[in-house]
Parts: sequence; structure tokens; C-alpha cells
Amino acid sequence: MRNTTVLISGASVAGPALAYWLHRYGFAVTVVERAPALRPGGQAIDFKGRTHRTVLERMGVLEDIEQRRTGTTDTVFVDEQGTRLALMSGDFTGGDVEILRGDLAEILYRRTADHCEYLFGDSITALTENADGVHVEFEHAEARTFDLVFGADGIHSRVRRLAFGPERDFVKYLGYYYAVAGASPWSGETTGPRERVTAYAHNAPGRLAISGGPKAQQMYMFASPELDYGRDDSAAQRRILAETYAEVGWEVPRMLTELAGFDDFYMDTISQVRMPDGYTKGRVALVGDSGYGNTLGGFGTGLAVVGAYVIAGELASAGGDHALAFARYDEIMKRYAKIAGNSNAGRFLAPKTARGIRMRNWFFDSRLFALMTKYSDNAANDIDLKDYPALVGAANPR
Repeated sequence: MRNTTVLISGASVAGPALAYWLHRYGFAVTVVERAPALRPGGQAIDFKGRTHRTVLERMGVLEDIEQRRTGTTDTVFVDEQGTRLALMSGDFTGGDVEILRGDLAEILYRRTADHCEYLFGDSITALTENADGVHVEFEHAEARTFDLVFGADGIHSRVRRLAFGPERDFVKYLGYYYAVAGASPWSGETTGPRERVTAYAHNAPGRLAISGGPKAQQMYMFASPELDYGRDDSAAQRRILAETYAEVGWEVPRMLTELAGFDDFYMDTISQVRMPDGYTKGRVALVGDSGYGNTLGGFGTGLAVVGAYVIAGELASAGGDHALAFARYDEIMKRYAKIAGNSNAGRFLAPKTARGIRMRNWFFDSRLFALMTKYSDNAANDIDLKDYPALVGAANPR
């Protein structure tokens, strides 16, 4: 096997999933994560269809995921008086199985921690490729050389910026922001599936506010030109929300009052990653949202897990020949990643006009919504999933 030392940037979902497979195929894996520890809780994410289930079964984690799954969440859209206008079924938004991102990350981490090196509280500052590998400089750790480097560090990927170019060349802003605040009511629970629940949502033109549900205690989505604020400046982000929703009725005034008391808060753009020339360059490859992300598009976690399975399997099949394996990975995932498409969750969930809101509410009760759900399920399975070589590592490491 060639190219056996690998570095993965990111320890959310794509990174540990990739670490799992690479270790199983005999690679020596190091994972670097900017956060000081695993991030608990987080948004609810889902898997759907035969392809996702097959990969999770081959990883031996499906049973653990079923034990930590969230309850199905129906979202009821209401007017200012709280009168029901429309229902978005949780059977559409939650796929076949839904789980908090932090819970999934913990499951994958436990499967890899004893066999892979994790560097928490650190990040990559420079990548220099040469004939022998990639020389990597870190913010804290000593510089090292790896045979291969993988960016599994999300839509704002540092690996992509260092190896491919600035973010503006690959990430398209879709005209909306979203924010989540307050830990999910299921954060911290360790066993047992949760019950079916209801979240309530209210629209004003170009704005959406949701109270309750598994993603967080509050969720916001709003149309806006690109804003100038620090991504780590939580105070500025909360001010933006307060100003944007200042005149919105329903329960929003109460939500904004509670917002200041939540420690768990995250705000970001709704954006899409576009990599027309592929997800690999030299000895560097992108997996998950860093290569084919579409914020809140509904396919991100499945794409990440399938992408990790494919690139590790192709490397094993090619005996570690990264040039051959990366070319195959680009070909397979460029086709499959089309399921993320050009969808814009903001445009669908927070229409900019009153008429658009009415049409969206009508759509939920129409046959078209059922057809869209069926298309989503079919698209998630639109890949010829290979059986890769026999595993050479420990069976189902825990």
C-alpha cells in the first residue's frame, strides 16, 4: 500500500467517517480539529434510502444511530394569531432516521479514537506539496509531512482555501442567512429514540422564525444582502437578528427576549459550494460540505458519509495510488453530488413576498409536495455503490 500516512481536517461527521474507513484499509490516520473537543448537540441531520443505510450498516453504526435518533418533527406554520396555515411533515424533513449532529460525531469518534490520532484545539496554517507528500504546518503542533491530506472541514474549509484558492472562488452566497439558538431538548441524552414532536413556524416576507423542534429551541432564516460581520462575533449576529425581526409578530418578541440567555448560538450564510474542476488537487482531496455542500439542502450528511466511503474504498482498490483513486472519486461523486443541486432552503422556507408565502403553504398540501418527497428519496439512492476490497483492519473497532 502506498501513501499510508494521512491527515484529515475536521472532526464533525465527514472527518471521523473517513478516518473509520481509512483505518480499516490500513492507513495511519491523524485528525485535526479546531474546536477544543467534540461539539455536542447541534442541528438534527438525517439519512434516507437504501444507499445511506447500506454505508451505515457496513460501518456497523446503524444500530447506535437508531438508539440516539431524534423524534420525527412536524412543523406547523401559523399566522400572527397562532392559527394553523400549513404543515410540513417530519416524514419529509427527517428522512428515514434523524440524529443530532453532535450525537453522530460522538458515535463516529468512539469508533476511531483508539486507532486514530486526534489533535483537538488546533488547525492547519499552511500546506506545501512536494514529490514526497504534503508538508503541513499547524497553529500549535509541530510541522509534519503526510502522504495525503483531506479537507473535511465544512463549507468554510481551510484546506480548500489553502490548496485550491480563496473561498469566494468556490462558495456562492444564496441570498439568505440562518441562525439556531438554544440547545436541542435532546442534547445530553444518551440512549433511546425520541417521540414525535411538533415545532411551530411563522413567516413574514423574507423571514422565518421557528420555535421548538430537534434542531434547537429557536431557528431563524431571513433574506438579506451579504452582511459584514465577524463569523465569531456572536454579539453582532444577535443584534442583526434583533433588528431583522424587530417588527415581526406572533411569538417572535418573546423569542428575541429569550435569545440573549442562550449560550448555544450559531449564525451563518445559506451558501453552495461549487467545484467545477473536481474535489481533488495533487495530494489533497475534499470530502463532505467542503467539496459539495449546500446549506440546509437536505443531503449534506448523506453525501459526506457516502463520499468518505467512496474515496477510502477507491484508495484501497488502487493500492494507495492517489492519482488513480482521486480521479475515480471525482468521477463518482461529481455525478452523485448533483443531488444537492441548486436548491435554496431560504427561498423555499422564507419567501420574500406574502404571495410567495401563500403559494408555499398551498404547496405543502398539494400532490407536488409528495412528488418532491419521492424525488428526494430516489436521488439519495442514485449511485452504484461498490463493494470495495476486504477490510484489513480490526473488525468493527469501538
